[in-house]
Amino acid sequence: MSDIVEARARTVQGTVRGAVERGVAVFRGIPYAAAPVGARRFRAPEPPEPWEGVRDALAFGPTAPKRPYAPPLDQLLPDPAVPGEEWLNLNVWTPALPPEASGLPVLVWIHGGSLLHGSSAVPVYDGSAFARDGVVLVSVNYRLGVEGFGLFPDAPANRGLLDQLAALEWVRDNIAGFGGDPDRVTVAGESAGAVSIGALLATDRAAGLFRRAVLQSGAPAALTPEAARGTTELIARRLGVPATAAALAAVDTEVLLTAQTEVTSGGNPLTGRNSFQLVVDGELLTRDPAEAPHTGAAAGIDLLMGTNTEEYRLWFVPGGLTERISRLKLRLALLKFKVPNATARVYRANRPDATPGEILGALATDLLLRVPLNRLADARADAPASTYVYEFGWPSPVQRLGACHALELGFVFDTLAHPDTMALTGPDAPQELADAMHRAWVEFATTGDPGWPSWDASRPVEFFGPGAPALVLAPRDDELRGWEPYRKQL
Repeated sequence: MSDIVEARARTVQGTVRGAVERGVAVFRGIPYAAAPVGARRFRAPEPPEPWEGVRDALAFGPTAPKRPYAPPLDQLLPDPAVPGEEWLNLNVWTPALPPEASGLPVLVWIHGGSLLHGSSAVPVYDGSAFARDGVVLVSVNYRLGVEGFGLFPDAPANRGLLDQLAALEWVRDNIAGFGGDPDRVTVAGESAGAVSIGALLATDRAAGLFRRAVLQSGAPAALTPEAARGTTELIARRLGVPATAAALAAVDTEVLLTAQTEVTSGGNPLTGRNSFQLVVDGELLTRDPAEAPHTGAAAGIDLLMGTNTEEYRLWFVPGGLTERISRLKLRLALLKFKVPNATARVYRANRPDATPGEILGALATDLLLRVPLNRLADARADAPASTYVYEFGWPSPVQRLGACHALELGFVFDTLAHPDTMALTGPDAPQELADAMHRAWVEFATTGDPGWPSWDASRPVEFFGPGAPALVLAPRDDELRGWEPYRKQL
């Protein structure tokens, strides 16, 4: 410990020892719930046991059981794994500890990864820049895959979402000891993290745990139990056991992961595959998160949300799917997803040089992300809280990825200099764009206003790159209008 500048903070369970790094106090691997193993496996999270003395919080805690992304995504999305059983842990970056500072805004980060991958240990999520700029950053691990989202008759549904709620309750009860204000919490997430936040906005149990929310490249969505149980049943069938929590709890974790990987591999979030989803279970989630805002849910929560211009390119380009989609395959996809002919014609006309694969990708991006988020913004037009919409458009030169899914993360966290971030951005990403985007997130967490007009009938969208950020009114509205008759069923 002689070469470490210590930082200490008190939690409900006991005192933790972190370290001061570049002027920021960092605490890693703090348990917010008991290890979900043994008798606690497939159960709702329970409080962690208190400890005597001072507990080290110097290294990232264990990550939930998972497998790396399949090639070639594994080279673009580094996903570290930390062994151990105390998966339900979190990290805190804070600019100063009481009595030096208190009442600081708090941003709680929920990672993405299709509910199968990711963790708070991913380097791009380093919270130092937020703490440097006066925001306490908390990043959270939660259960993944069948452990967190498998649907069983003898276990609670949405366990990973219950984990996230337990982490937010930990923040409410403990963050003042790290200089944060429990009444100034913003919850933020990307991809599956944003989908999770959409569900948190729809559940009564989250009331009072946060006052603002950020949804990056993920729209509120959940399935009925009938539609959601298929993936769990396929895994159980592959293992030759009943599709119950009791039966799967007796299966070795590595064996279970192998079966899970075999069932969920192939396809992608845009073209479809066996996957885990949130479930309208009638207990935690009593209503469809996509429809809840239309009945006033979370009307008092400020929202910041948006998409990347070419989300699809992360899944279509590295494996060559863009080139493999012919005109015939595009036509069949349009029929499968009931895309109106007039809508498809508008997309083609706006992209005269695009391949069939690029046309399909643009349609899929809007169908699954941009249209639902615009619909969510419209539903909040008369809400007392504000709604802000952005689009990230800076194109990465790496493998022709363009403005793909997850690319904005290094800009939001101001971690462009990290080698793992460069796997997506390359070495020459514009720091001035990261400065602008990171500043907008800091301002939103601090004041509720990221720096551009809130959503109204003019449909303002802040574009981040290429070039300097700029406000655009109703961008590509001719394409969005083409989906209008189908929004309700979407």
